[in-house]
Amino acid sequence: MNIYLALLLFSFMIILYLVITELFTFFFRFTGLPADKARFQVISLLTGTGFTTRESEIILSSRRRRRLARVTMLFGYVFNITIVSTFINVFISVKDANITQQIFGLLIPLGLVALVFVLMRAPGVRAWTDNLMRRLVDRFIYKHETFNAVLLIENISSESIAQVTLRHIPEEYQGKPLAETRLRAETGIMVMLVERAGKEPVPAQASTVFEAGDKLTVFGNYKTICRAFHAREHFADD
Repeated sequence: MNIYLALLLFSFMIILYLVITELFTFFFRFTGLPADKARFQVISLLTGTGFTTRESEIILSSRRRRRLARVTMLFGYVFNITIVSTFINVFISVKDANITQQIFGLLIPLGLVALVFVLMRAPGVRAWTDNLMRRLVDRFIYKHETFNAVLLIENISSESIAQVTLRHIPEEYQGKPLAETRLRAETGIMVMLVERAGKEPVPAQASTVFEAGDKLTVFGNYKTICRAFHAREHFADD
């Protein structure tokens, strides 16, 4: 195989790998994972490395995430074999090329990969793709359903720390101070922080009244949190 063709094919595979990593990251984010945890888990699953026991609890706690993890691992296995075979073709082609072909053959694909990597990390591009994916999911999957969004932050034994985005206030909490909702007494859920109107999160008070758009950082049983706030796993970390 010609060195230029081999290197272009290899660079295409690397670019495709980056794109697929971001795509699976989006899928995991739609199951309620924060972006940083979702990306780490996807890289771990695709490469078969770094999948720690503590972090894996977040994946294993959800049937949807377990299914998605299986698909990611199988896809990563097949894709890794393809990349290795492509790299072998590059190695063979480089051996048969002269020094000039080797230099230019390496610079072109490296430049393409670097360009794609920079574009994928650009804030404007990431914001555009986030909004596009969110609109597509809302339109074709969730359609006109009304529910609050929950974002799983951390598992601690049988309890969880999560962020609930209140798109609407559950009827039982409307207009009531937190102390009167009996949320902690009846469900064991502790509301720790309230983020309102894009301002810094502040500790929840007994007099706090929930408002639409609030982001609540809560601690408790994950399923109970979802049930109490009428929330579903969704793309919530915007």
